[in-house]
Amino acid sequence: MNKTDRPNILLAIADDASHMSACGDRFLTTPGFDRVAREGVRFTAAFTTNPKCAPSRASLLTGRHTWQLEEACNHFSLFPDRFAVYPDLLEAAGYHIGFTGKGWAPGNYEAGGFSHNPAGHEWNARTLTPPADSMISSTDYTANFEAFLSARPEGAPFCFWYGGREPHRAYVPGEGRRGGKDPDTVEVPPYLPDDAAVREDLCDYAYEIEWFDAHLVNMMRILEDRGELDRTLVIVTSDNGMPFPRVKGQMYDYDFRMPLAIRGPDVAKPGRVADDLVSFIDFAPTILDAAGLPPHEQMRGRSLMPLLRSGRGGAVGGDRTRAYMGRELHDLGREGDVGYPVRCIRTPRYLYVRNYHPERWPAGNPETLFTNCDGSPTKDRVIELHETGVTSFYYALAFGKRPAEELYDIVEDPSCMTDLAARPEYAGLKEQLRTELEDELRETGDPRVFGNGDIFDRYPTYNPTSSTWKRWMDGTFEISDHLKY
Repeated sequence: MNKTDRPNILLAIADDASHMSACGDRFLTTPGFDRVAREGVRFTAAFTTNPKCAPSRASLLTGRHTWQLEEACNHFSLFPDRFAVYPDLLEAAGYHIGFTGKGWAPGNYEAGGFSHNPAGHEWNARTLTPPADSMISSTDYTANFEAFLSARPEGAPFCFWYGGREPHRAYVPGEGRRGGKDPDTVEVPPYLPDDAAVREDLCDYAYEIEWFDAHLVNMMRILEDRGELDRTLVIVTSDNGMPFPRVKGQMYDYDFRMPLAIRGPDVAKPGRVADDLVSFIDFAPTILDAAGLPPHEQMRGRSLMPLLRSGRGGAVGGDRTRAYMGRELHDLGREGDVGYPVRCIRTPRYLYVRNYHPERWPAGNPETLFTNCDGSPTKDRVIELHETGVTSFYYALAFGKRPAEELYDIVEDPSCMTDLAARPEYAGLKEQLRTELEDELRETGDPRVFGNGDIFDRYPTYNPTSSTWKRWMDGTFEISDHLKY
């Protein structure tokens, strides 16, 4: 590819967003995402590899499964520089690279050997005054993008990571209503109680997604004004599911199935919808392919460019029928600060979940207030309903212990409310998916299937709530500690 023909790259990644209006979600409006979908391809089955910020972003940057990333499989750990990241590969090829907002985080990339954030060089100097009575970030993403473009060497293509900090918690209650959101328009998922507190909380979340999207609109307008939008590959997604009980940090379909839309100079027949199962491990090879570069030898994913160029909708590729997910150590809150290891396989219809330590609490221990679930009015409501004896239904779904194996029919049960794993008629399917999952884990060198899975609990942590269990026992743990990140 001639240097002058290389496309620019704009990756826009929200922080904890499951919803966009082009995906049929009617309690919010996201014209930026919707434009990318309308002028490109929207993917209905895009999966992060790990439903927590740092490991999800590490997979996106490296094109590797989360269990292939050693320390970077964990939340609040380090990012080893022995894993190649696509921004550095593009910079070596002459691209101007940078990020604004949240790059790879939270964790310590310097301890891993990186001289700058793996997402690129930081552009966060420009700030703004956030809307009153909100927890919107003061980072002026739009102004930082303009500053980045102004510093670009003449003739160089750019690769920019727009990492919105929204809709990550915390919120000021009432943000959404003050921003014009109507709680009556919210569709409450069946795993959360449908009451006023939850609806208001979902409105606050929706308001912050709209803030993220507004800056995406600005960035595309800037590129359009400069005559560069149509030579820019624009990718819009989120890192993991919404910050509500049973979603962020957990292992059900809404936890790691992400909104995804892509537009760009090589997209054929804009406005298509693709149903292929695609993964965050596919992003790095896609971006390199668009830039005319081969995938790095470490990358497990496959470029999405053939799907974008195909001009077809539905299941375009035909062979993209499996996605694989996992988790290890997230937020701390169990005795010994150990993780809750899980691996999953997703097919077009079924989700199979393997919980390696079902004796542990998946969202953290009750004693430490389920630290792997962000604090929120919804979380408080779920616990209140349980403690007052009204209902423990939502509490069990969000916080209860789980069996070693779970199986869900996503077509009939998209919210994963009915576990089929113990039903005799599904025994053959369960065995088949278990075998497929284990084959992929062995082929990709997962320590968990080779008897060395505890290594993930021995990696260093840079979490300020380290030794949560000990701090709970000696009375120094603060409830607010686990709400900050």
